[in-house]
Amino acid sequence: MRAWLAEGPQVPARLVDDATAVVSELVTNAVVHAGTDVEVDWRLETAGSFVVEVSDRHPARAPRDPAPGEAPYETPDHGRGLRLVATLAESWGVTYRAGGKTVWARLPPGGTADPDPDGPGPEHTLETAEALAPQPQRPGADRDWLGRGALSFLAEASDLLAGQLDENLVAALTGQLLVPRLADWCAMWLEDEATARGADAGAPARVWHVSEDRVEELGRALEKDPPRPRDGLRSGPVPHPWPGDALGPQGADGTALAYRLIAGGRPLGTLVVGRCGPAGFPDEITGLVEDLGRRVALAIGAARQYARQATISAVLQRGLLPGAVAEIPGVSSALVYEPRDQGGPSGDFYDLFPAGDGRWCFAVGDVQGKGPEAAVVIGLARPWLRLLAREGYRVADVLDRLNQLLLDDATEAADAAARALVAGRPLLPGDGPQTRFLSLLYGELAPREGGGVRCTLASAGHPLPLVLGPDGDVRTAARPQTLLGVVEDETYTSETIELRPGDSLLCVTDGVTERRSGSRQFDDGDGLARALSGCAGLSAELIAERIRRLVHEFGGDRPEDDLALLVLQAE
Repeated sequence: MRAWLAEGPQVPARLVDDATAVVSELVTNAVVHAGTDVEVDWRLETAGSFVVEVSDRHPARAPRDPAPGEAPYETPDHGRGLRLVATLAESWGVTYRAGGKTVWARLPPGGTADPDPDGPGPEHTLETAEALAPQPQRPGADRDWLGRGALSFLAEASDLLAGQLDENLVAALTGQLLVPRLADWCAMWLEDEATARGADAGAPARVWHVSEDRVEELGRALEKDPPRPRDGLRSGPVPHPWPGDALGPQGADGTALAYRLIAGGRPLGTLVVGRCGPAGFPDEITGLVEDLGRRVALAIGAARQYARQATISAVLQRGLLPGAVAEIPGVSSALVYEPRDQGGPSGDFYDLFPAGDGRWCFAVGDVQGKGPEAAVVIGLARPWLRLLAREGYRVADVLDRLNQLLLDDATEAADAAARALVAGRPLLPGDGPQTRFLSLLYGELAPREGGGVRCTLASAGHPLPLVLGPDGDVRTAARPQTLLGVVEDETYTSETIELRPGDSLLCVTDGVTERRSGSRQFDDGDGLARALSGCAGLSAELIAERIRRLVHEFGGDRPEDDLALLVLQAE
């Protein structure tokens, strides 16, 4: 709000501060903590006054007042917004509308709230809103709540934490679960496994307090006195020094407990929780926090394991793809590569490299399967393609040998599994017969001195390449043949075409042709050829981008397969 309610000749600095304070408190205490729909609205009037309105849209359930003789132990879970509106209405103006009631106040440039100059002003409003916020629990309230909701609290917390794959988000959720329900404040230190830095390394990773304006000062105090875990793997709790100086007069004394976060026999961090006042933590609450801490530790451990696997997968993926695409004299190229799983190895791969003697080779392939299994095949195929091409083998011969290589590799894996069974050794993951099927479009380019390119290519179980002429004419550039790794002693053939200046060769994986929209696929009725025909006159980069965009627009949902396409345009 301060961004548009800037200080100036018509807006005094005091009005800016008062308006910011009023709206901030209302949003925090009414909207965030309300058990009903509460709307907060504000506007700056022409005369320079600031008007804030709070509207109650009726709670889903009526506020639950304490029974006669029963001491209220907490702010009611439902109807908190209604109570806020009712309290404010005692000193603010009231407007009744169909379906709701609005209370309002006007802050004139001088900073005194209308309509009752003698009545409670914004300062009283802030005190009221703060009083309606969740308060520290009393021992009786703890027992009552534990009896009613502790088990469901843990179950819901487990579900919430189990789905998180980022340890920082796990830490953030932990604070929201603990404060203010079980503690007035809490802090978490995360231990760095890579550098072996312990939880006593300094500043906490996260700090929470029921009052936001105490967070920064509390964080500085905790940084000076971090938890120092004892030897061993005891989860806690153990007493922690009370940071009273950072908590103001109401938090001068209290109880703080430290819990070691341990998962898989490894310490991952420390959680410290605090409660103001002399009562401290009941045993039931300390046990509940310890149970929650174990779930938090498991979630952090799982998030770190996922992060490690994602890093390994990313490094592996980079190793399976060329570091750079070769530049070919007289040919411009463009590539689109979009793995479905950004964190793991894709089943699609590509390559474009010099083969010597004025030849360049290209490949676009798709392995059956994903993840590590696909990485094994790509790690086998791509280096062999380069080696065979640079040894002078022609296109068809390269496919013949790669086909045999995949079949030999699968046979060796089956033989190893059979020997393990005979020896009585349990089969390990990856043992046994495994499919090594690979669809591949592979070709060789030889630029001509007078312009144009001679292209020799072959498709093994792969979507057929298309050639786009400058006039928009589209033709198929190869014929279908069997997948690699399926048939023993298969003999592959190649075809040679001429790419004249302005001709473009489009090579894609089935993530393009089989992109779905309901029961239809992108290439139904020669859909890819029609899309390519509309790209006449475009550069290689623009053709690649247009096809990519059309494929994404064809299906509204996230792609279900990896996507790769390569455009080669003769100049």
